[in-house]
Amino acid sequence: MRAWSGRRGQGAPAPHSARSLLSRLSLLPFLAALAALASLALLAAGCADVEGLESEGRARDVDAPLVLWPGYSPAPPRRDENPAALVPVPDVPRVPSGSMADAKPLAVLDADIAGQGQTPPAAKAVRRPELHDVTGDGKPDLLMAVNLDPRDSELRVYTVRDSVVTRVLVLRGVLAGVELAAGHLAIREPTKDPRYVSVIDYLWDGDSMSLWNLTLDDARTSQTPQPGGGSP
Repeated sequence: MRAWSGRRGQGAPAPHSARSLLSRLSLLPFLAALAALASLALLAAGCADVEGLESEGRARDVDAPLVLWPGYSPAPPRRDENPAALVPVPDVPRVPSGSMADAKPLAVLDADIAGQGQTPPAAKAVRRPELHDVTGDGKPDLLMAVNLDPRDSELRVYTVRDSVVTRVLVLRGVLAGVELAAGHLAIREPTKDPRYVSVIDYLWDGDSMSLWNLTLDDARTSQTPQPGGGSP
């Protein structure tokens, strides 16, 4: 028998290395299971991933709106309910030039309001008349604003059609601002949120002042109506 020289063979592992390898192999299933459990725990706890995203739980269900009385459709507004209805102003002289600059502003306003069965306003409640072309015919139209009380006002716009003075728009509300830009007449009114105002945009379409757009805009410095005049 050949005596053992104490030198290990090239292919035979050392006894402690074999035991270590067997131990690591036996631990692999346990380590894999432990890693899977850790991943599930992180997801359940809503922990942030490496990109900083967090789970907020189950998404809320989105329901379609429930339409009540779907078969009902309202009738169109009557002439006296339509703010953009064309109404000839009674009892004022004709204007052959077609320009509202040739009409008397207070006489037009009083005749229009009286024609509706109402009492014309006191002169101190009427703001300074404004002449601007809002119908696009190159001739000035008349814009009048009346302060009904410290908060509410009324805006009336007049033009000339076939020599007849005609009201083309009447709006009543809290006029936070009246603006003209590129033929558009924008009416600004407060909303329940003091940071914003609603903007109603009217534009002459060749026959009437049509509602062009309705948007929200940032609120600006208050333009409280001042009795006895001032720009709208």
